[in-house]
Amino acid sequence: MKIVIIGDGKVGHKLTAQLSEEDYDIVLIDQNEGRLKEALNRMDIFCITGDGANAEVQKEADVPHADLVIACASTDELNMLSCLLAKRLGAKHTIARVRNPIYYKQIGLLKEDLHLSMAVNPELAVSHEIARVLLFPDTSKVETFVKGRVELVEFPIRAESRLKDLSLAEIYRRYQIKILVCAVKRGNDVFIPDGETVLREGDKIHMAATHKELESFFNALGKRSGKVKNVLICGGGSVSYYLASQLGSDRMNVKIIEKDYNKCEKLCEMLPDATIIHGDATNHDLLIEEGIEHADALVALTGMDEENIIMALFAKTKNVPKIVAKVNEDSRAQMVEGLGIDSIVSAKSATADVILSYVRARRKSLKSANVEALYRLVNGKVEALEFIIRKECEYTNIPLKDLKTKKNYLIACIGRKGKIRIPNGEDHIEVGDSVVIVTTERGVNDLKDMLEK
Repeated sequence: MKIVIIGDGKVGHKLTAQLSEEDYDIVLIDQNEGRLKEALNRMDIFCITGDGANAEVQKEADVPHADLVIACASTDELNMLSCLLAKRLGAKHTIARVRNPIYYKQIGLLKEDLHLSMAVNPELAVSHEIARVLLFPDTSKVETFVKGRVELVEFPIRAESRLKDLSLAEIYRRYQIKILVCAVKRGNDVFIPDGETVLREGDKIHMAATHKELESFFNALGKRSGKVKNVLICGGGSVSYYLASQLGSDRMNVKIIEKDYNKCEKLCEMLPDATIIHGDATNHDLLIEEGIEHADALVALTGMDEENIIMALFAKTKNVPKIVAKVNEDSRAQMVEGLGIDSIVSAKSATADVILSYVRARRKSLKSANVEALYRLVNGKVEALEFIIRKECEYTNIPLKDLKTKKNYLIACIGRKGKIRIPNGEDHIEVGDSVVIVTTERGVNDLKDMLEK
């Protein structure tokens, strides 16, 4: 599959790195020659220096024969124009990164004329991720599968947890709730557990379940059943706007602190139900004045990682129950997790995940199952993939207990005719099913990959 990526910024670089690892044929276009040289030294890709909206540059990159062109340059206009041009030159599919809320609202009207296969808004993608976490405040990350019917959540095991020192078999027996622990992170190790695995303090577990079963499970654990009601957002950018809109529809009280007066005025117009405060959220006295000690959640969304980290750590000293920080730099994100801030989000990672899911789903083949969605968990060490079963094959209609699967693969759930099954050994896979698997292996393209040969 030949992919041309226009723009070696944060999103473009992350996408290039992930796709080149999976043996896609990647061409990267950017105007910054120095940046391209650095990318060329680190990755097995082809680079072209030039403007991605220039037809001659696109021809040099062989866009006319590309399976996919992804435009994630600095401006929306450049991305949309690049995609239109690529389609005219003969590219099969195009994806544009579109950040401007006004453009994105109208993308349904523009998509057909621009011949876009997909438009991705990084700020909207990351706001959805934050909103999911706030719905389950005891989790540190939430991904959804099977059209939102299944949630895969990351949950830390703390000193006071009732799950500490219990085996998974004992947990399933004791709580009788349909959840499945799919992966465990212990220190720097990540593994797929079995029934004998005993959970320890400090572990981070990934669980698959329906929304209702997760609520039942957290209630059974004695976790606070009260929802997040009062949210304090630091920073008034696009992510804050999208998040506040979403939280308002979920009946949460939202307060945004923003130091740019013009942005405050715009937010007041666009978010009549939110409280907008003009001030510097890095000022601890202001945070106290605006009620940080009474907030159910603090979300740090300024444009600077360092500011977000400091605010998150201050919120921790004030015992704010739920803290979310936007940290774009990968190395900083890992450091912050070590400081006890569980929920770290990144616009570039959220965008890359959405595009990567699409890319893998588009990979044309005669396989019996197509990848519908893909998420990378635990800093990319674990993959969760959703497959749609297209036709009968060697693993359909056979009890799962009789399927010889490789180590480090786990079938997390099966979606069938609108219903979700957390499978046991008696369950089987049918044509038309959505099947979610979790694995520590990379580059899985078909369910056959998990079978012993």
